[in-house]
Amino acid sequence: MKRYSATTYAILGLLTTHCRTGYDIKRMIDTSLSHFWKISYGQIYPSLKLLVEDGLIERHDQTGSTKVERVEYTLTNEGQKLLKQWLQEPVEKFSNEKNEVLLRLFLSDEEQATTAIQQIEKYRAVQYEKLETYELIEHSLRTGPVTIHRKRGLLTLQFGKKMSRAIVEWCDETITELR
Repeated sequence: MKRYSATTYAILGLLTTHCRTGYDIKRMIDTSLSHFWKISYGQIYPSLKLLVEDGLIERHDQTGSTKVERVEYTLTNEGQKLLKQWLQEPVEKFSNEKNEVLLRLFLSDEEQATTAIQQIEKYRAVQYEKLETYELIEHSLRTGPVTIHRKRGLLTLQFGKKMSRAIVEWCDETITELR
């Protein structure tokens, strides 16, 4: 059986939601998944082409008077089976975030303490902004129709909120320690 990247499986999965076009997929990633999964247009369209070639999705050209105005994609039965199979497989890799703030802190000495504090304060501010964004996303998810994707969205959102809160707490403790 051919193996695909996790990004390809993410695209298959997004086609089970209301996403039907490359643009819809990118918008969903940017508004919901980007907090834990990033995909660029440069990955989306080649993946869609491959999935069509492999018979896992179908392409539907929505034509206007003389040209294709919109291209939509839907999962085939084979695509649905493959996605379900992938979702059942154990996760093999658990990625560790590359964190430049931690790297710089680790490599710094007493002379860079002020700079390290400034970098950590900025990191804290970014995490706090993420928390505010998560709150807005949560509000919109809670007011929308009840779907399996909404429930799963809320669960992944809780992960992001807890991570950001933990990072804010670590930043506060580390700044106190460095002073």
